[in-house]
Formats: sequence, structure tokens, C-alpha cells
Amino acid sequence: MPDKYQFVKLEVSDYVATITLDRPPVNALSMGLYRDIASAFNEVSKRDDVRVAIVTGAGRCFCGGRDLKLADTDPPEERSTVVKAAFYAVYHCEVPVIAAVNGPALGAGFAIVTLCDIILASEKAIFGKPEIDAGVNPSIKHLSRGLNQYQARKLGFLGARIPAQELYRLGMVEQVLSPDELLPAARKMASVIAAKSPLIMRLAKKSANQVEPMPDFEEAYNSYESRVTVGLFQTEDSHEAGRSVIEKRPPKFRGR
Repeated sequence: MPDKYQFVKLEVSDYVATITLDRPPVNALSMGLYRDIASAFNEVSKRDDVRVAIVTGAGRCFCGGRDLKLADTDPPEERSTVVKAAFYAVYHCEVPVIAAVNGPALGAGFAIVTLCDIILASEKAIFGKPEIDAGVNPSIKHLSRGLNQYQARKLGFLGARIPAQELYRLGMVEQVLSPDELLPAARKMASVIAAKSPLIMRLAKKSANQVEPMPDFEEAYNSYESRVTVGLFQTEDSHEAGRSVIEKRPPKFRGR
């Protein structure tokens, strides 16, 4: 069977989807790769056999950012639409997404990382926003998910690069691992998530995304989180989770 995607590999095993960016030599973002990213993450969101996703890169890079060699061939308005669709698909993926950053993640590649829920990185990973040196707006808003405004602006305005260990120190990266340990660690974490109720996990992911832009705790809780919590109490999976803890046994979830 031919591969469904030209620049992305999608593999599913034990409720874990692994999405690998695969556009040699550095997985630079073309219109085709952006479209494949959007399609793969949208597919993952719809699949009942997926409860968590891992995104990584093939070869020595996670993603080298926008392919500048193709920049002048892409109509700006079309490119903007395609880029937004890819970013939206990653951020709004209905299951948790773990970034396993195996090498450099630059420009829009760094943006994709920041849109994930949990970030693991190889010791060889370097993050950066070099767009300003190529005459492109660095678009630093997404960096504020893990960095404060001053750190984000410094990276964007200087076109700077930052090693994985520094982002770990700042709290953005969860773990820094050797290259050989990276994917096994991501899969181990994914297996823990996959063992939980798929219904509750998807609602928790949606809830987290909904309240993230809300600055006020009471607004976030009263307008959304409380309604999700009340709704979950009425599901079979919620009752099963509670019973399994009391009875000290593995839960048997039914997704309802």
C-alpha cells in the first residue's frame, strides 16, 4: 500500500500515533509538508484507535523551519492559509501531543513544538527564531506558551538560538535526553496517557485549550471548566475511574 502522505510518516500502535516529519535533508517546511502536517493531525483527531500522539523528525533535524528556497514561489495569501491550518491542527489535536525534538527546531519548526502539550528534547536539539535575519516576522506569540514576554522577544528580535538544556532550565522542556533515549522516553510517557480514559482525556485536552487564553481564574472555571467537570461526573468512565482507585485495580474504560 502506498504511503498516504508524501512528507509525513504516520504510524499507530497501542493507541499511540507517531507522526514523523520526513522531508530531507532538514525537514524544511514546504506547502506540501504543511498540508501533510494538517492532514495527519486531523486524521489522528478522528481516529478511535489513537489516544495520544508523538511528533518527531526524521534524520538529524526536527524541522529546519520554512523552506526559503520555495518562499518566492508560494502565493502569500495561500501560504498563510496553509500555515494556519497546520498550526491549528497541531494545537487543536483532540488528543495530547508529545513533541520528541530530535535535533534543531528552527523558525516555524520551533512554533510547531510550542503548540504541543509536552516537550521532550534530545541533547542535540537546538531551538531558535532566525526569521528576522531572512526578512520575515518572527511571530513570537506562540513562544509565550513556555517563555515570558521578555524571553520570547529576545529570541525573536535577536534571531537567537537556544540549547535544549536552557529551555529545560526555563521550564519549557520537560526532559533532555540522549538521542537513543528520546523516543523510548516519549513512548513510555505516551503509554501512561494511553492507559487513561480516552473520553476523559479528550475532554481534558479540549478544556485546557479553551481556558488557556483566559487570564482570569474565575472566568476560566465558571465559563468552561466547571461545566466540563459536571459533565464528566455523569459518564461511565468517570465512575469506573473512581471505583478502580478505591478497589485498587486497573480501570476498564468504555469511552462513554
